Amino acid sequence: MLYSHDHQTIVAQCTPTGSGAIALLRISGTDAIEIVSQIAVLPSKQKLTDLPSHTIHFGSVVDQNNELIDQVMFMVMHAPKTFTGQNTIEITCHNNPFIIQSIIDQIIAHGARPAQEGEFTKRAVLNNKIDLIQAETINDLIHAHTKVALKKTLAQLTGTLSHAITIIEKNLLQAIALSEASFEFIDDEITFDDQIRTIINAVLNDIAHIKKDFSQQQQIRDGVRIAIIGSVNAGKSSLFNALLGKNRAIVTNIAGTTRDSIEAGIYHSNYYLTLVDTAGLRQTDDIIEQEGIIRSFEQAALADIILLVFDSAALLSDQEQTVYADLIDKYENKIIKVFNKSDIAVRPFFDSVRPEFIDMSGVALAKTEGFSVSSKTGQNIPELENQIEEKVTQLFANASSPFLLNTRQFNLIQSIEKKLFAIQEQYSEQISHELISSDLNDALACLSELTGKDVSEKMMDAIFKEFCIGK
Repeated sequence: MLYSHDHQTIVAQCTPTGSGAIALLRISGTDAIEIVSQIAVLPSKQKLTDLPSHTIHFGSVVDQNNELIDQVMFMVMHAPKTFTGQNTIEITCHNNPFIIQSIIDQIIAHGARPAQEGEFTKRAVLNNKIDLIQAETINDLIHAHTKVALKKTLAQLTGTLSHAITIIEKNLLQAIALSEASFEFIDDEITFDDQIRTIINAVLNDIAHIKKDFSQQQQIRDGVRIAIIGSVNAGKSSLFNALLGKNRAIVTNIAGTTRDSIEAGIYHSNYYLTLVDTAGLRQTDDIIEQEGIIRSFEQAALADIILLVFDSAALLSDQEQTVYADLIDKYENKIIKVFNKSDIAVRPFFDSVRPEFIDMSGVALAKTEGFSVSSKTGQNIPELENQIEEKVTQLFANASSPFLLNTRQFNLIQSIEKKLFAIQEQYSEQISHELISSDLNDALACLSELTGKDVSEKMMDAIFKEFCIGK
């Protein structure tokens, strides 16, 4: 019998490739149990097709010559009470790449095909086991970089955002019904405009709550981005390495060594930090170095926190003072000042700072305002790390929304919001219930795309391309 692409039996390894005791293979589709039964041998001599659903059995996987590939555990699950909504077998085997590939090869030889990225989760959506929001949440759960993100993602997996969207959907459907009723009874001068306005205001309040602190949500989701910025040879790369605890950036005494941004991630306490080492700030005729300096300013704009590094053993030029002042003016709230090279501070740069620099920056550049550190000896590096953690904690504390949105969800919610704002504007002018109904239906269509009830195949494929093969 021929099945559609979404009913064909698929197979993939669900656990990461690499060393470990066991691996998990998932097989799902209409013929999943029949296919695996052909390569499974149980001590009881029973067939997997004869076993009750949601039971686990010890047995062996054999090849076409009936030779042993591995001793495994089979978990048998009959549709529809499975993750995908289809018949499913999960095989736990020893985590050896030759064993894993041999089992997969046998399953494919008996009629299955390799799963595509996120195809198991996609089938769960298509079979109405979860909605698209929950599907995206599964991917977020796998890649959560912070404990806060993990907690909020787990809540979303149970449907917190989906529940909020369902309430909005019910309200929009009610508003559409009232608008169309107003259009039908217009000759009788019966309208429901007050009720429609009340519903729209309520939905807009719900949307504002969902959108709240979106930029902070990205910090929670992706971790915090920390840019290390300062003049040439201020010791930025040495500080970068000191915070990482290993030599990641090239450190030399030659000015301008770092000509482009270098990134490295590190878990610190409950947070994931991305450290960015940038090119030094100075005048240069070198085209490549100029591009690196431009990117340093771009990194300052992208960063959640800026470590503004000063060479406390050198004089600041007029140009450097102007650049530092400009950075402080623009990004004061996310800057931590770091006075590096405290171990060799023979000519403190404070002596070179012109008086008007304080006026330009609006911030007194006193030594006590920052951290005097030595990347070489490690002096005060732990204190700087504590200050970074404190600033990260403040960033996360500001994100009070219970939801985590990705860019696709955020853009669709914004589209719904714009439609509703347009309806509010109509109520301040001459009312056309036909146009109001049209805008409400457009908003509902955006909502359906958000949850996956009405989403193009192209968009669906793009979303699940971000998933790993076995999910």
